[in-house]
Amino acid sequence: MLKFNYKNFIIFLILLSIEIIIALYITQHFVRHTLGDFLCVIMLYYLIKSFVKIKSTYIALIVLLVAYTIEMLQLTPILDYLKIEDPSFVRIIFGTTFSVSDLIAYTFGVVTVLIIENLKPLTF
Repeated sequence: MLKFNYKNFIIFLILLSIEIIIALYITQHFVRHTLGDFLCVIMLYYLIKSFVKIKSTYIALIVLLVAYTIEMLQLTPILDYLKIEDPSFVRIIFGTTFSVSDLIAYTFGVVTVLIIENLKPLTF
């Protein structure tokens, strides 16, 4: 079940680099928020897939469930209860505002990664 896959880890590192660039240098709303959320679930998928050998569908569902849960928790003042102050790395990662568009971006990201994973190479 545990098995390191360097190809998936490279994909994760590339996506992580893109996410960092978006966070540091991009101010355009669509790219920063929607595309960032879309890429985030794909990045998490490949991180898990780098270390665990289970069906792609299971990994995708776990990632989607985690993303949805975090988004739903943004409807609560949980970060205040935990006394996590602004500015904080946790607040940046966790987020502070619920958005239906984030849920849509997460869903499209997971659907995209499942399509990519299930494509078979063309043979001639």
